[in-house]
Formats: sequence, structure tokens, C-alpha cells
Amino acid sequence: MAPIATFDNRPNAPSTKGAEPTPLEAISHGPTLPGIPSFDNLEDKRQWIREHMAGVFRVFARLGYTEGMSGHISVLDPIQTDAMWMNPLGVHFGMLKASDMILVNYHNGEVIGGNKNRPVNAAGVLIHSAIHKARPDVHAICHAHSVHGVSYSTFAKPLEMLNQDVCNIFGVQGVYSQYGGIVFGEEEGVKMAQALGPRGKGLILMNHGLLTVGQTCDEAGYLFRLMEKSCKIQLEVDAAAANNLKKHIISDEEAAYNFKMASESEILYCEFQPELEYEEFLSGPGFKA
Repeated sequence: MAPIATFDNRPNAPSTKGAEPTPLEAISHGPTLPGIPSFDNLEDKRQWIREHMAGVFRVFARLGYTEGMSGHISVLDPIQTDAMWMNPLGVHFGMLKASDMILVNYHNGEVIGGNKNRPVNAAGVLIHSAIHKARPDVHAICHAHSVHGVSYSTFAKPLEMLNQDVCNIFGVQGVYSQYGGIVFGEEEGVKMAQALGPRGKGLILMNHGLLTVGQTCDEAGYLFRLMEKSCKIQLEVDAAAANNLKKHIISDEEAAYNFKMASESEILYCEFQPELEYEEFLSGPGFKA
């Protein structure tokens, strides 16, 4: 049975006279979209987290972000606060369910709960542990070897502000411009965390792919999809520019305004819900089991 959540269904008008509307209120004409749910019961929140993790993986599978056993998502557990949920190694994203997730202590790497019948990706544990330790504000991390993210990562440079959507990562994207092979040492994860920085939300890993973070796996999942699509756009635009077509890049001032109005965690959570709901429409609610 799905957990029961309560939502903040505020009217579009700010509750305090003269107060500036939140970004979610500003984008909602009429009733405000429900944002991230709150829970009275932490067990319900834990189940909701695992359901949404599975849902993000299903969306990633449909979008073609799979590559053998590569790719992992982590989300902090609301009960065991020094632990993170991760996906089992070697299970196709399109087959993952909530009950497949594994609980790992991110300080010592010990598997402490969930599905103990499968291993976790060892490189993933090192990367995600380092980032969670360095960034207590990060609740979720997504990494996969998507085609355009991997392609663009070979240039080891940030994405340009070529369109309105990519402004969601204006000033919060980083580049890890080293490649040390498959991550089997703790220091590599630490270096990635340093490249992400104290407020970064997206990281381009040279010769490796993309990594995104958020307050929910929905936010991190949306940002991953956004960066993957933005890499594709960047590659196409650069190819056209090579034929003497002029690029028009959004100014820093305009990009900063777009970022302020559309990059808040509640909005980015909502941005992912149509994908998640469409996935459930197509495949049914089985991934929540």
C-alpha cells in the first residue's frame, strides 16, 4: 500500500500580505501545484523515497540511460540518517522496484538493510559516500552513462546557456577534468565532491558522464535529464556553429533571473512529476512494490 502523504495546497496568492510569491506559486496560475510531500510517519517517507527511486530508474530506462551495470542513484534515509538507499548491481533500470533498494552506511560502506541478496556498485558507494559526506544538504545523487552526456564530457567544459531550460544549472554546474579510470579508491570520490563544490547541482565528469544532486531523487533525476538533453543540444549547436552560423548565448543577468525563478527544489521536483506519472501510466504501479 502506498504511503499517505500530506501536501501544502496553498492558494496562488501569498498568505502574507505583500509577500513575494514562492517560485512554485509564481508559476501556478490558479491553485498552486502540490510540491514535495511531508510525512507524519518516517516509515511512510522511507517507502515513498524508495518508490520514487524506482520510478526515476524506470524513466531513465525508457530514455535510454543504461549501459551494462553502470549507473546508480542514492537517497538519504530519513530514519537511519547516516545511511543511503542505492540500487542493486546488475539489475536493469527498467526492472527495478522499491523493494530492490539496498541501505548502505555512507561512512563505512556497510550494507545494513533492504535487499541483501544483491551487491551494490562498489564505485557508486565510493562516489556517493564522498558527496554525501561533503554536502549534508544533498539528499539525492544520480549518475549514469548516457550517450550525449558521455559524448560531451570528452571536452571537459561547462554547458553554455543556450536556452531557457539549461539556465536551471546556471552557476551550479561543475567540471571534473581528470580521469582516473573506474573508481576503486576513496580519493577519486573526494575529488569529485570537491569539483561539485559547496552549492553545485550538476557535474560533468570528463570521459565518464554526468552526475546531478538534489533535495529529492525527483529533482536530481530531472536535472540529469536536463543536462543530458542540454549536452545533445550543445553538440548540435556547436556542429552548426562550425558552419559559420552565429550562436546567441543568454546573458549572465538573464540566466541568473531564470535560475532564480525556476531552479528551486520544489519546482524541480514538480518538473519531474509528469515523467513519473507517464511512466506509471505506461507500465503500471508495479515499480512501487
